[in-house]
Amino acid sequence: MTPLIAPSILSADFARLGDDVNAVLAAGADIVHFDVMDNHFVPNLTIGPLICEALRKHGIEAPIDVHLMVEPVDRIIPDFATAGASYITFHPEASRHVDRTLGLIRDEGCKSGLVFNPATPLDWLEHVLDKVDMVLIMSVNPGFGGQKFIPAALDKLRRARQMIDDSGLEIRLEVDGGVKVDNIGEIAAAGADTFVAGSAIFGSSDYAATIAAMKAAIANNR
Repeated sequence: MTPLIAPSILSADFARLGDDVNAVLAAGADIVHFDVMDNHFVPNLTIGPLICEALRKHGIEAPIDVHLMVEPVDRIIPDFATAGASYITFHPEASRHVDRTLGLIRDEGCKSGLVFNPATPLDWLEHVLDKVDMVLIMSVNPGFGGQKFIPAALDKLRRARQMIDDSGLEIRLEVDGGVKVDNIGEIAAAGADTFVAGSAIFGSSDYAATIAAMKAAIANNR
């Protein structure tokens, strides 16, 4: 699959969010990563469907990848679908019925995905591969931006890549947490094709140069 750079708006300037998102997309980003935290499933509180809807009304046409770090998840999925989400991913620990939640996402017209924390085994995936469009491997513990990449995520990416390849299905393999110019090549070599980067992009002085450097590193390691 074509590699995608997904800036996490958790690191954007919320006083000028629409303009900031437009800027990273104009600089070469491919997809908008939208972190939803509830101060319950993770120790932070962020944004909801109204912000997603506002980005669409602002004119953002790129895919919006909504990562739900909330519990329970089913109630809020239709709200994000209505607000303009393209992908909706969630943590299996946050749903009593993972298969049903994945079906709900697709029924609402979005692409579905499962998220795996550093200590969450990939076993869940074996039973629902035919119902996911994206697998997200967390390379930090979720809840805050700016954390360091956990190296053990590389082996997890390799195992997830093998499972996806063996299935023959079109499933994106995303990674989130501590992704930077200096490690994105190694992450790509482990099998990821969708790369969430927050502070590494929004904290840089030149979005286009940073994204170009990331894409070059990916191309050199695939």
